[in-house]
Amino acid sequence: MSESGILSVVNLRKSYGSGASKNMVVDGLSFSLRRGECYGLLGPNGAGKTTTLRLCLGLTAPDSGQVTLVGRRIPEEARPARLRVGVVPQADNLDPDFTVEENLLVFGRYFGIGDDEIKARIPKLLEFANLAAKKDARIIELSGGMKRRLTLARALINDPDLIFMDEPTTGLDPQARHMIWDRLKSLLGEGKTIVLTTHFMDEAERLCDRLGVIDHGQMIAEGSPRALIGQHIEAEVVEVYGDNAQVWGEAEGRAMAARMEVSGETVFCYTNDAQPLLASLHATAGVRYLHRPANLEDLFLKLTGREMRD
Repeated sequence: MSESGILSVVNLRKSYGSGASKNMVVDGLSFSLRRGECYGLLGPNGAGKTTTLRLCLGLTAPDSGQVTLVGRRIPEEARPARLRVGVVPQADNLDPDFTVEENLLVFGRYFGIGDDEIKARIPKLLEFANLAAKKDARIIELSGGMKRRLTLARALINDPDLIFMDEPTTGLDPQARHMIWDRLKSLLGEGKTIVLTTHFMDEAERLCDRLGVIDHGQMIAEGSPRALIGQHIEAEVVEVYGDNAQVWGEAEGRAMAARMEVSGETVFCYTNDAQPLLASLHATAGVRYLHRPANLEDLFLKLTGREMRD
């Protein structure tokens, strides 16, 4: 398989409705993956991330554009392409009537894998998911983190070249999230390719080699996390809060910062030299502040805005 053959999306479009009610969900989207990388699709709710994944998998037909998945055209060759792909959906859809082991066995059959081969793969997958002691447990007996790890193990039953993960750690506690991150890093170390959607900016920054930020179905920025932060955001951020934060912001912060934003009771000052801001704040009563380097969340909010999306 060629480097460019793992996933290529060219000028993809998908809309719902017609006339005045037409909603363009994916609007001319193009990106491609290099084999062995983790590529993150970021965007606010309704940006088109999940629809994009469905289009890539051939589960939804596009209006126009071209998708090539593991060397096959989508949706025309979606079925054979999906034999080489693993999927971790947003919501766990494990079968509650089966045990942990039975969930893996039955799912493996969908790929045409013989029972003997599936059974030979299961112990390694259960060890990978840290679920070997739970192989005979019913799904109702598992915690949320265990279910998520089982869903990840299930996505690997066919030894896929490419794994789609749609918000894989949503709803998990920090310990479970870190365990999932460790498992994903090990997969990348084995040469697997991952497409990841997430609302956790620290997750994207830790795992992703490259990011595509989409909004209203369009690609608005693409590159490595560090490169995007350096391209779009000032190097330092000073967050100011307290009774006098907004008064200070309008009186002094706005003049000294390269860019200033107010969100709720917090004043965000973006700058390449924080020392004048810090000196002013040190001499001001009624404020507290946090000085930190710019991060991926700053980039995301600048590109997509701070307003809530439903």
